[in-house]
Formats: sequence, structure tokens, C-alpha cells
Amino acid sequence: MSERMRHGLLLGLVGLVSLALRLTELSVRPMHADEANQAVKLGELLETGRYAFDPRDHHGPTLYYAALPVAWLRGRTTLASLDETTVRLTPVLFGVVSVALLWLLAQPLGRWPALAAAALLAVSPAAIYYSRYFVQETLLVAFTLGALVCAQRWWRTGLARWAVAAGACVGLMQATKISAPLLLLAAGLALLAARPARPTASPPALHLAWALGTALVVAALFYSSFGTHPAGLRDAFTAYGHAFARGSGESGHDKPWWYYLSFFGVQRSGGVPWGEPALAVLALAGLVVAAVTRNTFLRWSAVYAVTVVVLFSLPAYKTPWHNVHFAPALALLGAGALAALPGWRSAAGLLAAVLALQLWQVRLAVYRYPADQRNPFAYVHSSPDVLKYRPLAAAALARAPAGAVRVISEEYWPLPWYFRGLPRTGYWNTPPADCDGALIITSTTQAAAVRARLHGRYRESFLGLRPGVICVLFTPEP
Repeated sequence: MSERMRHGLLLGLVGLVSLALRLTELSVRPMHADEANQAVKLGELLETGRYAFDPRDHHGPTLYYAALPVAWLRGRTTLASLDETTVRLTPVLFGVVSVALLWLLAQPLGRWPALAAAALLAVSPAAIYYSRYFVQETLLVAFTLGALVCAQRWWRTGLARWAVAAGACVGLMQATKISAPLLLLAAGLALLAARPARPTASPPALHLAWALGTALVVAALFYSSFGTHPAGLRDAFTAYGHAFARGSGESGHDKPWWYYLSFFGVQRSGGVPWGEPALAVLALAGLVVAAVTRNTFLRWSAVYAVTVVVLFSLPAYKTPWHNVHFAPALALLGAGALAALPGWRSAAGLLAAVLALQLWQVRLAVYRYPADQRNPFAYVHSSPDVLKYRPLAAAALARAPAGAVRVISEEYWPLPWYFRGLPRTGYWNTPPADCDGALIITSTTQAAAVRARLHGRYRESFLGLRPGVICVLFTPEP
């Protein structure tokens, strides 16, 4: 068997492992509140064909439009027909595409180091965990890697089509999350620091204008809902003001500057060990190699990795899904460290050991404790109790054909997702004048006010929603 064939077979194996790890038990974990919110918006787009960008929340529109063909292929055309697997398939696919794109990007390191980089991303706990989340982050990773690959090809070939393709990816980045400029800034600063040699025939500067124009057109198409919502173009700019106000104030998501670095150390929560120290050590070795060698691409990777970590660590507002942006950069550095080892056996042995440790963390974080509050990736995650709400609501509506389910709470997500398709279900942030119904679900802070407005006899019970949020359920007595 030729070396090229062996490489192709191993690359195919990495792709299959990447897909399998992201697909296994995809629907088991309860829906996070953010996932549920996004999935309901997807249902509205499926049913009405309309989408309007909200500059205050929900991030960019690419997630919903990317999920449409997946839903159609699975025969889902309404919110009620959607399920967890259908909505999560979109980030799964983009997660696998990211692995392939990283392999393409890492080619300057060599054929086998590029394969090692892809393998490290394929088994990254953060990349896998959030590739199974119906949120924008994994799409942003894929579009970023796509932009970098296309820009790399343009720099080498000087062909206009690669500049245009890079611009399209940048436009998709911007239409995914407003944090996209941070990643572009990191890539630009890394380019200035690495100072790659210009090719013999320098690419025309006009191509940069074409790339910028393409990026603007692509972003405008998505933010304007393909011309049906022109106000979305204005809102694409005002979103930055809302994001700045949220990030500069007390948001409830404030973390110390070293928060993201803690994921790569060793921490123990509730007797369960978490962390990725093996990958961290390998990436640090890659930084050292980048400093002492003349490999331009590895120097670029080192500066990019450090800059991304710094830019995301500076704001007080931090959430763990941003870890997915560190995973490709650390994989590149790890591959650079492996490439510097003498002999392929030592590199293969070290890679196998790191992959094994990463898979062990995947087992804990993704499959064994996916919604456990001890899991650092399961951030303010929905309690497993949320799976009990729909059967209770359906039974209550069956007992009282004229009754309704009333949800009276300041916080009630992800219940609208779990109650999709149920009739006579309503939501209130404060208690209405008439609170009676077939089932009343309220927060502990509003339970007394709701209790005072009930006219019938009810029995009370409790169910969790997420850590620190308990709901009181009022069920009519027979």
C-alpha cells in the first residue's frame, strides 16, 4: 500500500470518528435554554418563511437558514414536527466540515502533521460538545477556517476565485456572530507577525476589493433576510451597541481573565476530574517550536492562538462555548510540536496518548455527564427534570379539555420547546388576573401571588428547570 493511500485511509478514519462522536446519542441531552430559543425561531422560519434579525439577542441568521435544508430533508416543516436530532444535525455537520478544513489549512506543516491536527480537532471535547448544540458557535468555527483556507490558497495561487471565496466566508462569519471581527483581527495580527514570503507573482491588490465586496453582499443578504427585511441591515450595526452594553455591565456571566485557561488545566468538581492538560502541554511545546524554528505557518499559528485567547479573555463577559475557537489553534500548535519530534514512532506514540486522554474527557463531558452542573461545558444547563414537563402538561390538558396550561415565570425556557404543538398553552412574565387552569407552572418567587389568585383547589409540587431555578406546579384536585 502506498503512503498516499495510507494517508487517505487514515484521513477517512478521522472523518468517520469525527462524525460518529458527534452523532452518538445526539438527542439524549436535554435542550439548553439557548438551544430551545433558537429552535423555536427555526420553527417560525419553517412555518412562515419569515425571519427578522434581533440585534438584542439570538446572534446572526446563518444558523436558521443552514438548518432549513436539514429539516426539509427529514420531512420537518413545522415547529411541532421538529425534534432534537433534526436541529442538532446542523452543528454536527459543520463540526465535521471544520475537521476537514483544518486538515487543509495545516498542509504547510506536512502531510502527516496536518492529519494529526485534524485528529486533535476531531476528538476535542469542546468541539464535540458544542457541535451537538444548536447554537451559532460551531458554524462560526467552520466559516473562520473556510476563510483562512481560501485566503491561504489565494496567497499561493493569486487566483481571484479564492479571494472571492474567502470574502464569502468572511461574510458568513459576520452573519453568524458579531464576535467574528475578533477572529479576523487575530488572523490579521498573526499574519503581520509571521510575515510570510510573497509568492513569485504577487496576488493583485484588486482582489482584496472583490473579497470585501463579496463579504458585504453575503452578510447583507442574510441580515436583510434576503431582501425581505431591510431593517436588518441597520440592526446589524446596532447589535454592537447592545453587545457592548451587555459585556461592560454586570451580566451574570462575568468571569476572571483566566476562565478559559482553566479548561486546559486540571480541575475536580464533585469527584469528577475535568481538563485537557495533555493538549495544553502539547500546544505549549508547539509555541516553543514556533519560537525557535523558521516555519512561517507555525509562527502564524502561534500568534493566532495566543491572540484569540487574549481577545476572548479580555472582556468580563465569558461563556464556555467560546472554547471552540481555541480548539483549532491548539490543534495546529500540537501538530507543530509532533512534527518537530525525531522519528515517526515517537510522534505517533505521543499523539495516540493525547488522543486517548481527550477521548476519556469526551466520554465524561459528552456522554456520561452531558447535563450535569459539575460539567464545565454544561453551562446553566437545563435540568433533566425538563423532560417531565411535557407529559404532565399533556395529561393535564387531556383531563380538562376546556382548560389551559399557564406558565407564569420570569424564566421559563426551554419549556416553549417542550410544549411545542400542545394546544391552549400560554406564557406570562407576571401573574394575570385569572391564574386558574389545567396546569399552572410558576417560579418560586411568584408562587405566592399566583396562589392568591387561584379560585379552585390545587395540589402543589416542584420541578427543576436549571441550576438555581425551581418551578412550582399547581395541579387541580379531582
